[in-house]
Amino acid sequence: MPKFHYIVVTLLCCTSLFSCDANSPKKQSEKQTDNSAELSKVNKPNIIFIMADDLGYAQIGSYGQKIIETPALDKLANEGLRFTQAYAGSTVCAPSRSVLMTGQHTGHTTVRLNKSSTGERIPLNDEDVTIAEVLKGAGYTTGMIGKWGLGEPGTTGSPSKQGWDYFFGYINQHKAHYYFPAHLWRNDNMVNYNENELGLRNTYSQDLFLTETVQFIQKNKDKPFFLYLPSLLPHTELYADDRHFAKYKDKFEETPYQSKNNLPLIEQPRATYAAMVSRLDEYVGKIMAELEAQGIADNTMVIFTSDNGAAREEGSDPDFFNANGELRGIKRDLYEGGIRVPFIVRWPGKVAAGTVDEKSQIAFWDILPTFAEIAGVNTPKNVDGISILPSFLQGETVGNERPLYWEFKQNETIPIKKALRLKNWKMVKVTPESDLELYDLDNDLSETTNIADKHPKIVQKLKLIMEQAGD
Repeated sequence: MPKFHYIVVTLLCCTSLFSCDANSPKKQSEKQTDNSAELSKVNKPNIIFIMADDLGYAQIGSYGQKIIETPALDKLANEGLRFTQAYAGSTVCAPSRSVLMTGQHTGHTTVRLNKSSTGERIPLNDEDVTIAEVLKGAGYTTGMIGKWGLGEPGTTGSPSKQGWDYFFGYINQHKAHYYFPAHLWRNDNMVNYNENELGLRNTYSQDLFLTETVQFIQKNKDKPFFLYLPSLLPHTELYADDRHFAKYKDKFEETPYQSKNNLPLIEQPRATYAAMVSRLDEYVGKIMAELEAQGIADNTMVIFTSDNGAAREEGSDPDFFNANGELRGIKRDLYEGGIRVPFIVRWPGKVAAGTVDEKSQIAFWDILPTFAEIAGVNTPKNVDGISILPSFLQGETVGNERPLYWEFKQNETIPIKKALRLKNWKMVKVTPESDLELYDLDNDLSETTNIADKHPKIVQKLKLIMEQAGD
């Protein structure tokens, strides 16, 4: 459906909060009707979606981290629902964000590479319908503060053309590798930070983002809003302020790291990295405190996750922190360590506090249809996801009867990787020429033993699904 027509239909549906639910194509079960009835008892919830950058599955306390302290995120998990089988859209930045925004997996979504073979950033198309547009059409004020990466200024993928009422941050994801920018963007206007020119480090972008987040909450507290917060932390470059660094200084055996990008020598890279994760945790705590201060914490659904698995680059050391737990692989892999991520949902009165969903298999492409159902509007056509609201509201197992699919190319010259999960089975194809690998995740979560030769019928079934999954 063209974007304009979709927004018009959505606006017509929203003349009353849930007036279109009865005719929605999503109403395929008695349970979805129950969801709507329960949601209709309250005002539309605010939605805040916080996404870390390169944070591994086990890098926060509630997911098993033993070294880095994350009290705010652990509190969030204790007050909400924690998924153990949640998946990012991809194993790198831009494709994962494209999947999240469009509800289409990497076999269908528009942005499947971080950049083209000529080095250009790939934008979303005008016909792509994003979460922001869906919720904007449902009467939400939409805001994004942080890292975009789905379209440069003036392209069809720029934030102002993809449903955002307000944007502040980095449009280009490569520039977001650095915490002290020469410029950021506020909507379609460049904001210069001349004090950061020539490699000087004066204005730290993450502090700006926290200030902007607080201001957005204060300005929009009296109406439903959707706030997307794609953080830079803890993506490298390695940088920590003195206060957060002091918590970990001299605690670990260290080897100084010198970046190839003319950045300062990092004397204690492990302590620096730990401090970055703790700083992210503190920001989450301050956001939650602001929601409480404004009296809207109980009517705000807060989700926290990461865009992909932990990275080993620019001095970061995921092995030391056991960043992905027992999962195999890291960022850029399609083994579990590259794509399985922490996923926490806090929604007082709707999501039971202190609960863990160990069975549902959910992915980024499920977020758009879930938010559409929460907002009481139709899901756009051609999405790959399902609403996972029954897990939120009733604690039901969702999503584990359908296949989950990923494909990934680092760039257009590197062979494509593919992965497919169906129930307990995980298939990986590392290159087009490589043999298919098969793992039983129920008995081999670390994907150590390829059992493809023992299950030829399963291999053939999953191979057929994999071949049909993409365009």
